[in-house]
Formats: sequence, structure tokens, C-alpha cells
Amino acid sequence: MMVIGFGVRAVLKRSLGGVVLAAMFSTTAMSAPPDSSLRPTPRPASNQGVIATSGAQLAAAVAAPTRLAVARSLRPNKRPKGFSRKVAASMPAPANVGRKGRVCGVNEIKGQAVSAIPGKIRGCGVADPVRVTEVSGVKLSQAAVMDCTTAKALNNWVRTGVFPAVGRLGGGPSSLRVVAHYACRTRNNKSGAKISEHGKGRALDIAAVRLKNGAEISVLKGWRDPVQGKVLKSMHKAACGPFGTVLGPNADRYHQDHLHLDTARYRSGAYCR
Repeated sequence: MMVIGFGVRAVLKRSLGGVVLAAMFSTTAMSAPPDSSLRPTPRPASNQGVIATSGAQLAAAVAAPTRLAVARSLRPNKRPKGFSRKVAASMPAPANVGRKGRVCGVNEIKGQAVSAIPGKIRGCGVADPVRVTEVSGVKLSQAAVMDCTTAKALNNWVRTGVFPAVGRLGGGPSSLRVVAHYACRTRNNKSGAKISEHGKGRALDIAAVRLKNGAEISVLKGWRDPVQGKVLKSMHKAACGPFGTVLGPNADRYHQDHLHLDTARYRSGAYCR
């Protein structure tokens, strides 16, 4: 056998993401006939591509997918559907603010949050007041300023006290006639007396309940009426609990024409007269 040297040029075609690489190399072989297993396997037609015939083309071909991958990696990921809404929902809202007119975090209490009210005299003022216009579907004759504790007590009373007391009479309750809410003053406006709960945003006075048919059940005219009196006394009794103080015509001469409701709390329990 005679050993001879010969140069073999082989072309290796490889596709990486559509990019075809070519490499040149030389080998020295024995004189034995070339083994067919060493021959390049023909590439399927679907993988045929354009061979890079120069170093510059080869470098450009390799760099192209790298630049594309880097560019894609720098793009911000798309946020999933509803992402913004979920983030907004997870953010805690102020205690006295809500959506669509809702305040104090209760759907049934409608109105708006207002700025803190400084007291004109010592002891008055409300840190987080709301102006309530409606509770449990029953409107207030005037927007009443109070704190959220009082607003929730009012809503509770209307739902569990006013509606059951009125029942179907006149089609049910439509509105409450409010004659007093926040006011920086002393109790019963007496000089030297303690600050009223009205001056702290914790009280309101209700003079009457208007029904859906237009009729009105008033404290002044109806307290001693056989029919209206029964309704009013039932409402008075139901208020004792949600409110810390409930005063009506039987309390004193200052409350002959309205029910005074406030959220003051006493160690001995609610004070109701």
C-alpha cells in the first residue's frame, strides 16, 4: 500500500434559525479509499439555505439573530388583561371615600367626602366628615354632614328600624326630614354647657318621615296619634342601639318636634328617652 497525502475540501452546512454557516477545513488521509460514511449526508430540501461565502457575510449572519434577541429582551412584557384594574382594586381607598357616590365603604350610603372641619370653639370639628344625601334608598331632605360612624348608624337604623316600622304605609318611606346635623355649638345652645354631639359630627335631628305617596309622619303632630304614634315610637325604640343617645318628645321640652340621634357612647350603655 502506498501512503499519499491529498487535500480534501469539505463543506459543512448548518442552519441556525434560518442562518446557514459554511466552514472550510483541510485534512490528511491515508491512501485507503475514502469511507462513504465520512461523506457529508445530503441535507433535506427544507433545510437548504444560502451559504455564506465570505468572513464578513458569516459574521453578519451570526450577529443578526443576536441583535434581534437583545432587542426583543429589552421590550417590556405585555401586562395580562385586567392587570391595571387588579392593581387599582388592591390599593386601599380612604375610609370615607367611595365610587359612584358611595361613602364610608358602604354601598347604601350615598354622598361625598368633604374636607376636615376645624372647630370654631374648643371641642368642635370633624376630622373625616362626609356629606350624606341618601341611606338605603331613603333620601335626606338636606345633605347632612357627619362622621362615618354616624352615617353607618343612620343607615343601619333606616334599614332595620324605619322600614319595618313604616311597612307598607303610604308605599313605604321615601325621605327623612333632617332639621339639624353638624353645628359647632353647646348642648341645647346653653351658654357654658358642654359641646353638643352635633359639634363633633356625631348627631342629627329627624323631624319627620315622608312616604312615597306624599304623606308625612311628623314627630310634632304624630307622636300622640294612635297610628302615627305607634310608627314613631317603634322607630325611636329601634334607634336605641345603633345610636348611643336617642331623645324624643318624652325626653324634655327641647325635643318635642324631632328625634335626636347621636353616636356618643356611655359605659352604662345607650341613653334613650
